[in-house]
Formats: sequence, C-alpha cells, structure tokens
Amino acid sequence: MIIRRIEMTPVVVPARENAINSQGKIAPLHMLSVGASKGWSVQFDSLVKWIIRIHTDTGLTGIGESLRDVSEPRMREIAESLLGSDPMEMNLRDLPIPYGRAYDGFECAIYDLVGKALSVPAFKLLGGACRDRIYCSAWFGQRDPEDAGRSAAEFRELGYDCLKFKGSLDEDPVAVCRAIKDSAGDDFRIIIDPNTRWERPAEILPFLGRLEDVGNVWTLEDPIPRWDLRNWRHLRRKSSIPLTLHTAIPYAELFQKPQDVILAIQEEAVDYFNFNGPMAWVQKLGDVAEVANMPFWHGSEVDLGLLEASYLHVAA
Repeated sequence: MIIRRIEMTPVVVPARENAINSQGKIAPLHMLSVGASKGWSVQFDSLVKWIIRIHTDTGLTGIGESLRDVSEPRMREIAESLLGSDPMEMNLRDLPIPYGRAYDGFECAIYDLVGKALSVPAFKLLGGACRDRIYCSAWFGQRDPEDAGRSAAEFRELGYDCLKFKGSLDEDPVAVCRAIKDSAGDDFRIIIDPNTRWERPAEILPFLGRLEDVGNVWTLEDPIPRWDLRNWRHLRRKSSIPLTLHTAIPYAELFQKPQDVILAIQEEAVDYFNFNGPMAWVQKLGDVAEVANMPFWHGSEVDLGLLEASYLHVAA
C-alpha cells in the first residue's frame, strides 16, 4: 500500500456563542504564541486546523485532524515527505515525521489508514482495549459564578458529573465552585486548571483552604510553574486537594517534555497526570504513570471530532 496523494483542507470552527467564557469576558486561552502575538493573546477557536486525507494506490483513505495553528509550509513539507511510502511498513510508535504540533494530525490519519487496511479499530493497533466505557468531563473557560452554575446544571442534565474550568486569581474560583455545587449538587466534581498562573505558593495556601471548605474540587491542575517541583511538593503536603501535572508533547515551546513525568514522580510532587500528544506518546507516558501507580487522563485542546475520536481510542 503506497501513499500517492495527501489532501489537506484548512478549517476554522468557531465555538458556539458563550461556550468558552461568560458573555463579554475577554480571556484568550491559547497558551502558545501565534505569529508575532504572545501566548494568552489569541482565542483558540480562531485558529486554523487542517483536515488531512491520505490517499493510497489501494483506494483506501486515512483521515486525520491537526492541532491548531500549524503553518501551511510545515504541513506541506511533511506531506511531501510521506509520498511514495508504505504505511504498513511504518513504526506506528515512531512515525517518520518530526515531533511537533504537526505530528498528531498525520498520526491520526495513518492510524486510520492502517486500521482500515487490517480491518481493526485504532485501539487494537495500540494493544487492545482495557475498558468498554470511557469517563469524560465537561469543560468551559472562565465564567462568573452565576453563569458557571447555570452551565454546570446544563452539563449535569447531559449526564456529566465532572467539570474542568480555567481558574484565574483575577476571578474568584471559590465563588465559582460554590455556585456549581449549589446548582449541580454536592457530588458534581471540579477540576480547576490555572495553567501555572498562580505563581506565589505562599499566597495560595489560604485560598486552597477555602476550596477545601467548599468540598467539590477533585483536583487542581498546574497551579504553579511546572519547574517549581519543590513548592508543588509543599502544596501537596499542606492541602488535601490532589495536584495534577499536565504534560503535553506538542508544547515544546513551553519547555514541556516527557521527562517531566519522571521528575514529578521522583519528587513526589503530584497525585495525577494529564497527558496530551501523539497517541503512541500518550500511551508511553501512561505506562510510566501506571508503573508508579498514579492515575492519569488524556487531555484535549477542545478539538474537533477526528482528534477527539483518537483520544478515545487511546483511553480505551
């Protein structure tokens, strides 16, 4: 089976109105720089994705979806390098593609293609399923308490019992958690993700005590800078709220790397992990966490259906 042609279509899919933040709240959530714009200055749903179709001489087609904001020249260079190659001869855990934000979309398409050729779903290419149901949480960005409570109640009606939101100390995350508890129930769990923006551990501990009093925070993800593992360990010992480290292979610009997982385990700095990246890499990181008997989940960049489906196959 030889790759003869790769078709790539740029798409921008805006979020539904008020689906990310409360109405009127300007809080860009894309952490990476975009062109000449610094991180945290562009909303992620305004950025381009690429839908990839890999066509072969057998008539089979593999479909994938890139992460956001991968340049067209980069996409075309990688596509050209794959022409004439045989996906059945590739090492699916280490494709002949440079690691970076372009990798995931081509990996998605190649797994789809090889799975079709072998008449098996992608999770079988990853070693087989461990479960037949996958737990998923709801998500929103930054909301005022009243709006957060309304959204949580709507998610509860849809069947969710866990919600992740972006927590900035410019807001009042404690009030948001209390509003969610009042509207969605005591057993509706919350993940707060400040994206390392709570930079002063000494100021955070009293605040964590207030969150403990509300009682519905399941875990706090990336509260302080990731390099500061000594203070991660300090927070973990002083608070009953478990800490989660997000490790995302496509975030090399933010100095995230696979070795962060090993260091965090060695320093006893975290309780859980959130992994993002290529399917094979998330599986590798999951193996490390499992050996350490530490729970983990597969994160998302609020992607479209193709990448989200690939995440489900990894999680299975």
